[in-house]
Amino acid sequence: MRLDDYDPGDDIRDLGRGGGGFGGGGGGGMGGLLIGLLPMLLGRKMGCGTLLLLGALAFFFFGGGMNLLSGGGGTVDPQADSRGGANVACDTQAERFACNVFGSTHQVWGSLISGYRRPTLNFFTDSNTSGCGTAQAAMGPFYCPADQGVYLDTAFFSELASRFGAAGDAAQAYVVAHEVGHHIQTITGISDQVRRAQQRASQAEGNAYQVRMELQADCYAGVWAAKARTSDGQPVMEPGDMEEAMRAANAIGDDTLMRAAGQRPVPESFTHGSSEQRMTWLRRGLQTGDPRQCDTFGTM
Repeated sequence: MRLDDYDPGDDIRDLGRGGGGFGGGGGGGMGGLLIGLLPMLLGRKMGCGTLLLLGALAFFFFGGGMNLLSGGGGTVDPQADSRGGANVACDTQAERFACNVFGSTHQVWGSLISGYRRPTLNFFTDSNTSGCGTAQAAMGPFYCPADQGVYLDTAFFSELASRFGAAGDAAQAYVVAHEVGHHIQTITGISDQVRRAQQRASQAEGNAYQVRMELQADCYAGVWAAKARTSDGQPVMEPGDMEEAMRAANAIGDDTLMRAAGQRPVPESFTHGSSEQRMTWLRRGLQTGDPRQCDTFGTM
């Protein structure tokens, strides 16, 4: 991908390694790669109201050595432990790439949404805190609507390649752009509408609303990729990038993850959408570059 260097300001922070404990990322997004498995396997739907349950389950699965991401309790980011002194954002290759994607999303969404407000990008290592509870690397990246922040341990990029078979910079960019897509849902009021609808819904209906949220964030990620340009007017997408992003979307579908966990896919328990659905909506964003084409809710 072609990306300009982004000069981080107050919207990007490196939190470093903080306190642990129970909790979890309660906003939504790629964090569901892992925590999404828990509601599917246990028949629970996601949301900020399930943070304590998810945190306790995450401690059981991940804190005791059965880390579904890295197979252990420590970081797998080779550069993470070499950071000395104060935490500095964008000071590793992985962080720099995420920062550049993040800056590019501001350019696109700032041109599409009047009064656009930037989210924050918060790097952390292993565990730290967020406005939605404890951020844990084993839960994957997530967006927290409470503080309008994207939380990312860049060790996840290695896991995306090694565990999910989705290598490449476009796959990593899809992760960041998807989480920013959840921010777009927050500032446009979509997230609040969905939460209100979920409060009146059955568990299966609530899951269906969550799936639509995730698919829309996928579509928004595609919109970013389609419209993003470098400072000299070049598209950020290069040959092969679309295929990399599609492989990532295919790898993280609920049906694919459930089969990998030895479970029979049950659509009523999906919280992020099937592999086919995720690829379809990402492709729609990529091909149209129009957020109006990302209406996964129809007449909600």
